[in-house]
Amino acid sequence: MADIHTYDFSGKRALIRVDFNVPLDKETMEVTDDTRIRAAAPTILHVLKNGGSVVLMSHLGRPKNGPEDTFSLRHIVDHTAKVLGCEVLFATDCIGETALAASSALKTGQVLMLENVRFHAEETAGDVEFAKELAKNGDVYINDAFGTAHRAHASTTVIAQFFPNDKLFGFLIEAEIKSVDRVLNSTDKPLTAIVGGAKVSSKITIIERLIEKVDNLIVGGGMAYTFVKAKGGKVGASLVEDDYLDMARKIIKIAEDRGVNLYIPTDTIIADAFDNNANRKEVAIDQIPDGWMGLDTGTQTSSDCREIILASKLILWNGPMGVFEMENFQKGTADVANAIVDATANGAFSLIGGGDSVAAINKFGLADKVSYVSTGGGAMLEYLEGIELPGIKAIRE
Repeated sequence: MADIHTYDFSGKRALIRVDFNVPLDKETMEVTDDTRIRAAAPTILHVLKNGGSVVLMSHLGRPKNGPEDTFSLRHIVDHTAKVLGCEVLFATDCIGETALAASSALKTGQVLMLENVRFHAEETAGDVEFAKELAKNGDVYINDAFGTAHRAHASTTVIAQFFPNDKLFGFLIEAEIKSVDRVLNSTDKPLTAIVGGAKVSSKITIIERLIEKVDNLIVGGGMAYTFVKAKGGKVGASLVEDDYLDMARKIIKIAEDRGVNLYIPTDTIIADAFDNNANRKEVAIDQIPDGWMGLDTGTQTSSDCREIILASKLILWNGPMGVFEMENFQKGTADVANAIVDATANGAFSLIGGGDSVAAINKFGLADKVSYVSTGGGAMLEYLEGIELPGIKAIRE
């Protein structure tokens, strides 16, 4: 495995797998959030600065039957050029004569974007011949798409075999791996994980993995009510997974046996409907009346969480505390976000990962005040769960 810090890019075409699956305005087809483009920029600019040219490949959306203009990467060429500060050329396909002619003609310092790799069904099938054709567009392969590193697709994994001595991680993936490894492997204590979201079922593996390592595990979001019911509490019409009550009890027991502080919210903001304008009140989380549902954490819970977070040296946040998309039920999530910001300012290392946590930290304008915000929701969760990601393994082999 080569190293981006020492690799000689002089006169070489760097074929970079980026994750430019960015949101577009449906009417203007303009980029509405360029976080992923900006995140990939340091790797691209490093290659250009060190005498190479760049060929970008990515997917966009989930086209079903070949090319669809809605999912064409041509829509993001101009925005990418703006972010990079240089012209970005475009090839109307990612393989074949069109792509190869464009990539072969690149001069030092130039950037080319290939058309959406998912316009070919062979991409998601992990087809070897398709990967071989893609590989012809570069002299060195860089994987900088952490968000797709858990997929064994042609452009994220299979392609690496055609660059046995010239495959490496970009700065983005490097930072992602370093950040997660720091949380999982550091000896700094206390380590606090805040795991929220709607369902226990979607987070059970990560909870089981984290409970072996953390000092504090804060449970939030809809999944908290399953734990409350498992302990015999009244949860009214709150979201509960009855099939996971025994699992919740098992986790509570494991935490006790390991001396882990498993914090379950003590109070909640309830509503008589799943609506921002519903009637609401604050009650003990185990005393929710029939017909009412918990949609956010309460005042005491925010205070308790803040105390735990401020005393932590390492913090992992995955999943909101409530329905933060609704203004009247976002305070618990905002309080946790602000506590993490303050702990970070005091010297703690904070990692924010998982789609909703990232959305929340961005919504509150606090992304630049925590240590690291992961770009890969599913990939980060699988990495945290101890699963070897295909896109990471392919580079390291």
